[in-house]
Amino acid sequence: MAELDVLVGRASGLAARSAIDEFAGGSADLVVSHGQTVFHWVTDGRARGTLQLGQPAEIVEATGLPVVSDLRARDIAAGGQGAPLAGTLDVLLLRGLGLDTPVAALNLGGIANVTVVPPVGTPLAFDTGPASCLVDATVTRLTDGRQTYDIDGRRAAAGRVDEPLLRVLLDEPFFALPPPRSTGRELFTTDFVDRALSRVGHPVAEDDLLATLTELTAVTVADSLVGQGVSRVYASGGGVHNPTMRAALQRRLGPVELRTSDDLGLPVDAKEAYLMALVGYLTWHGVPGVLPGTTGAREPHVLGRVSPAGGRVPPPPTDVRPRRLVVGR
Repeated sequence: MAELDVLVGRASGLAARSAIDEFAGGSADLVVSHGQTVFHWVTDGRARGTLQLGQPAEIVEATGLPVVSDLRARDIAAGGQGAPLAGTLDVLLLRGLGLDTPVAALNLGGIANVTVVPPVGTPLAFDTGPASCLVDATVTRLTDGRQTYDIDGRRAAAGRVDEPLLRVLLDEPFFALPPPRSTGRELFTTDFVDRALSRVGHPVAEDDLLATLTELTAVTVADSLVGQGVSRVYASGGGVHNPTMRAALQRRLGPVELRTSDDLGLPVDAKEAYLMALVGYLTWHGVPGVLPGTTGAREPHVLGRVSPAGGRVPPPPTDVRPRRLVVGR
């Protein structure tokens, strides 16, 4: 673990140095590093801890800049889920639209999460379940590693949803938990799929299995939004590039309009990078990094820890809270 922590930190430092040179003209003020999640500890619906690797001291050495890291642990210590942190960005971005109906942001990474933002009142943010992790892991296993994801959703499109298998998959207790809730790849693994296949009682063709796992994502996301009154969903993350998943999701959402975060000026493949920059900026200025209702914490706290560098220290904390976020085009 110590070796991995240093090596991931070293690689992250090199990536940050390269990004500063390429995108920031060789000069930046702060680096924010989420790190690589290796375990998200959830028991009985409550997050107990989380572990991200990527030693920030290595990033400080590579860049000469202060680093904000370990962004989830403080929220968990305060009774929150530590996830999804995306609610912070989503609320600031979507409230700026000025809509008079609830709107949702959806991230389709390995795990799917949503943020529901009403015109007024408390937002709601939570993990819905697997997005691409089960499909990716299954494709990797079926092809002995030759492929690591379902390219353009072709294999799922070639298969048919196995309804009995889908019902067994949906029996997972996580899907019945009320929000706020969080989960991770620790639960949604190929073992999870194998247990469902053993219960279904009949063989399932490979493409049918992938079609069913893709449908599972669509069902669990759509079911999570039922009753929230949302009129529009803005999606981001790698799953957006899977047309089969998007089509299944739109079918399950019915009249709810499905768009992408590109329509807001936020690139679908870069949302989490924007999110980390935002949360790190808030931490640097002593502003809580989560909003009430988004993680379940007893109260919002400043997130993460700061590794100083070059005599640079955070400014005095501010009482000013951001109300809106606009992504420059």
